[in-house]
Amino acid sequence: MQFKYPAVLYFLFILIIPILVHLFNLQKFKKIEFTNVQFLKKISLETRKNSKLKKLLILATRILSFTALIFTFSQPYFGDKKKEGNRQNYIYLDNSESLNTNGNNGNLLKIAAQDIIENSPENERYSLLTNDDFNINISKKELVESLKNIRFSNNNTSIHDKINTIQTELINKSINLNKILLISDFQYFNENKNNEFTNVIRPISFIKLNSKAKSNISIDSVYINTISIQKKLVSVVIKNQGESKKNIPIALYNSSRLINKRSFSILKDEEKIVKFPIENFSKFKGKIQLTFNDSFLFDNVFYFSINTSNKTSILNIGKTLPFISKIFNSDEFNYTSSTLRKVNYNLISSQQLIILNELKDFSNVIENSILKFIKDGGNLLIIPNQNIEVSSYNSLLKQINTGGIINKNRDSLKITTINFKHPLFNDVFVKEVKNFEYPTTVLNYNHNLQGNAVLLFENKTPFLHEITNSFSKIYLFSSPLNIQSSNFVNSPLVVPTLYNIARQSLELNKPYYILHKENTIEIRKKIEKNEILKISNQRKSFIPSQVNFANKVVFSTLNEPKTVGFYDILLDKDTLTSIAYNSSSSESSLAFYNLNTIKKENKNIEVFGSIKEYFKEINEKNKVQSLWRLFLAIAIVSLLLEILILKFFNI
Repeated sequence: MQFKYPAVLYFLFILIIPILVHLFNLQKFKKIEFTNVQFLKKISLETRKNSKLKKLLILATRILSFTALIFTFSQPYFGDKKKEGNRQNYIYLDNSESLNTNGNNGNLLKIAAQDIIENSPENERYSLLTNDDFNINISKKELVESLKNIRFSNNNTSIHDKINTIQTELINKSINLNKILLISDFQYFNENKNNEFTNVIRPISFIKLNSKAKSNISIDSVYINTISIQKKLVSVVIKNQGESKKNIPIALYNSSRLINKRSFSILKDEEKIVKFPIENFSKFKGKIQLTFNDSFLFDNVFYFSINTSNKTSILNIGKTLPFISKIFNSDEFNYTSSTLRKVNYNLISSQQLIILNELKDFSNVIENSILKFIKDGGNLLIIPNQNIEVSSYNSLLKQINTGGIINKNRDSLKITTINFKHPLFNDVFVKEVKNFEYPTTVLNYNHNLQGNAVLLFENKTPFLHEITNSFSKIYLFSSPLNIQSSNFVNSPLVVPTLYNIARQSLELNKPYYILHKENTIEIRKKIEKNEILKISNQRKSFIPSQVNFANKVVFSTLNEPKTVGFYDILLDKDTLTSIAYNSSSSESSLAFYNLNTIKKENKNIEVFGSIKEYFKEINEKNKVQSLWRLFLAIAIVSLLLEILILKFFNI
């Protein structure tokens, strides 16, 4: 039993008043002499006993009456809910695209929202968390309004993050007054699923929304291959989950114009590539569309863009190596080579990559020019000479990074390790190669520069190193690339390594970007200080975070945009280029957590079969049974008993 006003119970001390009255209200009896007192003595004893009993009964009824009245005003009740505060219900409702499918009663998200509206208590407070918003401490009316306006989101954050968000909000708040409910399909996106719920430190209830469909086909990704200057190949990666499917129509559009249409079949749980050749398109707003009704429809459309690529401008200063000019062909690169003595310094600012090729040392002029070039966003590749001036090299390097070249090593070393995760080797290898014909060097320079090793010697020191700096991409070979010092130029690694260093020096826009991921986009355009770039489509425009360099603008997107489709990058009213955004392919997964297993592993997790069941049980636990009427009735009955005793109990 609990009390709404427990302080009233302090008035129980007044019960001492009827007790004191009883103790001091002692009746004195007179003795009367009779000739025969035997009979009268007996009557007198009986009368004394009756009088004492009557007073005890009156005292008991008065104490009971006072006690009942005091309990009445303290308002006692039975129930788990505390009266001194309103319960706060924290509800996470997953509104990701994977909920845009049908369950037994209709669309999963819409039915879930309606069930919350119908079953949640009226007089409590709520905090509604979705993938986009967190509305804290709202009324039932505000909750209903939010649920009626809920929309599907492309922001597919993990359940782990949502639990952290709510638990952080509830730090130092009562567990009894705050209930947490997570409503989702509990889709998982990675193999490390067993550790997803180790962060649950408060009691949390889970409700899983189940789709009827158990099969889905989706467009996983798109990549572009250049066959020739005028011809490209669009490769579409199709992912099938579930049973095999036949004769599925797929179409390629340029904006709204149909370019190609075909059909294909796919096996059970197969990943397949469908290819479309395109010709003579300098700009292409591509849309791939599958026509198939399955679990999810949002992943049956995919957007990408192809823009005319500029050639990467490369300036080689120093020694001219024949194999370099062959890699940097005129179709893709504007390659220029010059000796240090004849270099045209006016050309430096217009380059994307400068190669310092086997220079012995750096004069102040070249050092200052290179520093200005990289601070303006230009990329740098350093290939050392066989006999460098270490102090001259370190003079340049110390302005870029902590550390420098330590000494020269003339030991023969094999290049045995490839950093397959480095961006230079994206899409270069089908699988990780462990046994290959290792290139060797007979001379190399040891250094302690901070950064990321791309290729490593057998002793785990770097052969090719990306130097960490806040300006641009800077690469350093530890050895000269001439045939006297190394046979690296005869290795299959030399072409993809140098080619990708050059190609990535001009940040080409990707065919597409993923919503709610941090994307970096580079535009080769010199703009004035008071000018800004905008990203826009037909419905909305926004200004992204951007940094201006001498000949380019680098900007990033994360929280914007929010919808898939094509977007134009604008300078005032001029369209510089077009980009495309898609949802993450992980949202198409049909892999879900087993909540019963999770419940066994974590005692703080409780699983309910439906939203109605959850609110029914919670309301039953928190139902309040008031007892003040009962105690008021006891007080009235006690008063009536006292009146009856006084009237009908004769002494």
